This record gives sequence, C-alpha cells and structure tokens, in this order.
Amino acid sequence: MLFSLINASALSAQGKQKAGSGPEGGPPSIENLFKQMDADKDGKLSKAEVKGPLKEDFAKIDANEDGYLTKEELEKAPKPKRKSQRRNR
Repeated sequence: MLFSLINASALSAQGKQKAGSGPEGGPPSIENLFKQMDADKDGKLSKAEVKGPLKEDFAKIDANEDGYLTKEELEKAPKPKRKSQRRNR
C-alpha cells in the first residue's frame, strides 16, 4: 500500500513524470518524495503539500496526529500486501 501511495503521489506531484521513476523502475524513494513535495523544505509534509493517494491516506500514516508526515512515519506505514504468486498452469 505505501509504495503504491508514494508512486501515485509522486506522479501527481510531478505531472509528467513516468511510472517507475524510482530505483530499478519501482516507486520513488522517500527521499525523492520529500524533494518533490516538501515545498517549504521543513523536512516534513503537510496535508497541503501532498497529492494523490498519499493525501487520501494522510490520517492513517500520520501516527502522532500532528498534521505532518515525517520520513519516519512513511517508513513505518503499512507495507502493501503482495499479490499471490501465479498459480501453476
């Protein structure tokens, strides 16, 4: 879930950025996400700064409910569940 949120949010923030812009074609790193979205460069993301699915799940990720997302909160956010492996044919 988190990686999906980060990827979709980064795409919303950059507009024309292509999917798979992170390491090895995956979602952008948390560092890159902050570079893209942290408009006031305070080291945390306010709800006004985030876009897309990250904004929709802001309250779920904001563990201490202070109105900001930190790198630590994003690192500790629930990870997406892997889809089950393809079944044998």
